[in-house]
Amino acid sequence: MTVRPRKDVALLLPGQGAQHPRMAAGLYRHEEVFTHWMDEAFRLLGPDGARLRQEWLAERPSAAFDDVSVAQPLLYAVDHALGRTVLEWGVRPVALLGHSVGEFAAATLAGVVDFADGVRMMRERRELFARTPPGGMLAVSAGVGEVAGLLRDGVHLAAVNASRQLLLAGASQPLERAARVLREREIVCREVPARQAFHTPLVDGAVEASLPGWRSLRLSPPRLTLYSAYTGGVLTDGEARDPDFWAWQASRPVHFAPTLSALLAAHACVLVEAGPGNSLTMLARRKPAVAEGRCAVLPLLPDRPRGEEADRHAVAAARAALLPTTDTHEEAS
Repeated sequence: MTVRPRKDVALLLPGQGAQHPRMAAGLYRHEEVFTHWMDEAFRLLGPDGARLRQEWLAERPSAAFDDVSVAQPLLYAVDHALGRTVLEWGVRPVALLGHSVGEFAAATLAGVVDFADGVRMMRERRELFARTPPGGMLAVSAGVGEVAGLLRDGVHLAAVNASRQLLLAGASQPLERAARVLREREIVCREVPARQAFHTPLVDGAVEASLPGWRSLRLSPPRLTLYSAYTGGVLTDGEARDPDFWAWQASRPVHFAPTLSALLAAHACVLVEAGPGNSLTMLARRKPAVAEGRCAVLPLLPDRPRGEEADRHAVAAARAALLPTTDTHEEAS
């Protein structure tokens, strides 16, 4: 049965850096759809599935938790399972927008790639990107012009998340030097949980090695409107079916801020963050369309780990806020 939400809904799916131990674990074995898709992910991950499930559910995971070998497949699985949960409520999103690996999860929900093929590519990505030079990512509260002088000697602009919220990435030592300079200038910056310099040329070799795998996929036109943070607008059928487009995303900058602006200009909607934490919700709150009340935001999960009951309560509250068949009459805000 299709239940029309009170407002149009767009899904936001976060990427690397949003992960944390036991993300969304409170839903496991309590939310049927979420549990099914997480179990399916671990089955498709083959011999590594049991280990990744253990990493995901551990109170204190191993030191490799933020590495591509663990964080990327788990983020893809959690984003996808949360998105499927919302779709099962009868919600048909007017748009989807993901950040980094979240865009691939969004593409899976939109029917561009089959979930089994998506998990296979996550498995290949783990093996190839784990061999890239050691690196990291740095969140910086500054505009592009303020960091322009640092974008050399192995430091790259990896993402524009807001007008004054950037991600820099690069090899470990150049990134550490950039962080020292920023702090000397009293510009706020912090390390992002990542061990690879995603969205920089440092991972070009891994991208090239991944091309045969991407070219073996059956890619389809999206069945739902899918925005790409690599093009800044709605993904065309040609782009969706281009394996090179998907492969090279890993080394290209993410332009989340202007893409979100384009989505909000086209849709008066509730932005539902289907992923761990509230990182994309926080970015969306700064947009005039949200600040002025034309659009709303609604994260599915708490802003940080707060325990299993908090996970379940947050999802139940989100469902009640979205759907008209529940007892509550409060709108998402």
